Amino acid sequence: MTDRLSLGPDAARQLATATKTVPQMRGITPRYLLRALPWVDLESGVYRVNRRRTYVLGDDRISTYDENGSPRVVPGDLREVPYLREADDATLAELAGAFTETPFEAGQVLAQEGDSADRLWVIVQGRAEKRVTGRYGEDALLEVVGDGQFFDLGAWSRSEPMPYRVQAVTRGTALCVERGVLATIAGRDEALNTQLTAYNESDATMPGSEVPVDLSAGHVGEPDLPGTYVDYEDAPREYHMTLAQTVLRVHTRVADLYNGPIDQTRAQANLTIAALRERQESALLNHPEFGLFHNVSPGQRVQARTGAPTPDDLDELLAKVWKQPGYFLAHPKAIAAFGRECTRRGVPPVTDNRFGSPLLTWRGVPLLPSDKVGFTNGGGAHTGTTEILLMRMGEAEQGVVGLRPAEVSDEVEPGLSMRNMGVDNKGITSYLMTAYFNTAVLVEDAIAVLQNVEVAKYHDYS
Repeated sequence: MTDRLSLGPDAARQLATATKTVPQMRGITPRYLLRALPWVDLESGVYRVNRRRTYVLGDDRISTYDENGSPRVVPGDLREVPYLREADDATLAELAGAFTETPFEAGQVLAQEGDSADRLWVIVQGRAEKRVTGRYGEDALLEVVGDGQFFDLGAWSRSEPMPYRVQAVTRGTALCVERGVLATIAGRDEALNTQLTAYNESDATMPGSEVPVDLSAGHVGEPDLPGTYVDYEDAPREYHMTLAQTVLRVHTRVADLYNGPIDQTRAQANLTIAALRERQESALLNHPEFGLFHNVSPGQRVQARTGAPTPDDLDELLAKVWKQPGYFLAHPKAIAAFGRECTRRGVPPVTDNRFGSPLLTWRGVPLLPSDKVGFTNGGGAHTGTTEILLMRMGEAEQGVVGLRPAEVSDEVEPGLSMRNMGVDNKGITSYLMTAYFNTAVLVEDAIAVLQNVEVAKYHDYS
């Protein structure tokens, strides 16, 4: 006997039916990029981007590596220099070996405006500002340069005075090579000397710019009009479908006996599909071949001036993608850091509802958060640096588009199939889960990136 006067909860629960949720998954995110991208359905699995002919363009970076604690230039990356593109490996190795390590401190002047450009600087780590004296004697900021960038190639190649002053913003390290080393190598290499002479005598056309179309405007009378045509690239870039795949296994016993009220196969498939979509978004951003962060042209890269992302930095991005900007995309910590900088300046960003969620905007352009945006140069989100992307969207706007097949067999979602592979001798049913996708940047100015963004800067508002 007990002292109870009524049925206890533990015993009562044996007669009750629990209300159950479908399986939950912490790794599911809003995947704003997949929702924001305009998707192009491909009939053949290949997407060819035909463009006007452009001048040859590299990534505007000279890579370095560490050798016994000292930085060294990667010889092959010296082909970023126009007159070294056809140089042999021995010549590049000799020039790379002539670079010497040069540490610098914040505030140090690395090169003075008007002085002889006797050294080519390659920044290994750190940030510096290019500044010039303006028309009325004022100090004007031209550009912030960072890891891998070099200056000033034109003045160094031609032995001309520096066209601007370069002052370090942070402490860092650079690699430098004297002008005399280039002269010595070119003096005994006829092919290199010819290329160098051609470069020095050219008008230094901006790399990546389109071949001009000859036109006439504002004329009077009956002058001879110029004849022209628009040339196309001989080998336009083609995007092929890439994929994310896995094999989902469900035991027939589970599917037969434990299928109500929640369909076990469908529950397993839904979580697998979510994982595939998460991997898809990560690949669209970070894949070394077609990822958006790896397809930003040199002229569309901006360095964070003070480290933390400021309204000025995002305005610089908007100046790069000024034709119908669509979305910023950044890690949530970068968006939080930007919010702190706005609060400090008393210009809180406006919030707008997009995709059913409140999102911060800047100049009317939403900031989409994504945890797929990575961090570098540190131990993670607390110490490393990240990047912020700005994109113009749509095929009609010559922007960024997502690619997927128009139709696939056993399709359960656009571009995603779930194909039954049969039952094995253990009674397990296997399903091949495949997501086909890619992304394309139609024109270089459709995308820009803010680099070396620091997220660990806080302010005391008391």
